[in-house]
Order: sequence, then structure tokens, then C-alpha cells
Amino acid sequence: MFDRQEHPKKDLSTNDLGRVGLEDIAYVKTVTLNGQKFHAIHAADGTPLTVVNERDLAFATVRQHNMSPASVH
Repeated sequence: MFDRQEHPKKDLSTNDLGRVGLEDIAYVKTVTLNGQKFHAIHAADGTPLTVVNERDLAFATVRQHNMSPASVH
């Protein structure tokens, strides 16, 4: 059984929260540039990484870098 006292609650700062998953998760968001639909890839802290033209390519790119993709709506 999980004992909550062994894992005390830690208050996260905005910076701490921004680093959660930084090396493990990348977010994929559909964006429109010059009237065309693209898929932007961002690090967990919101840093833009790249833009590609297909969603499947965005997810493959994230996985190729040993990260887990997550969709942003």
C-alpha cells in the first residue's frame, strides 16, 4: 500500500512545473501559417522545436528523439 508520509507533497514553482517532462515529452499542436495547416512540435516548457507538414511525421519525429508525443488542442 502507498504510504503518503513517505512521499511528502512538494510545492512546485512555475519553473519546476515547466521542467516536468522536459526531456521525456514533446507537444504537437496544429498551427496555420500563411493559410496552410502545419504541426508544431514544442518542448514540455513550451520552447518551439520545429514545424512539419504532417501530423504523423510530427509524432514520428518526437519518437525518434526518444520522447513521448502529446497532442495539444
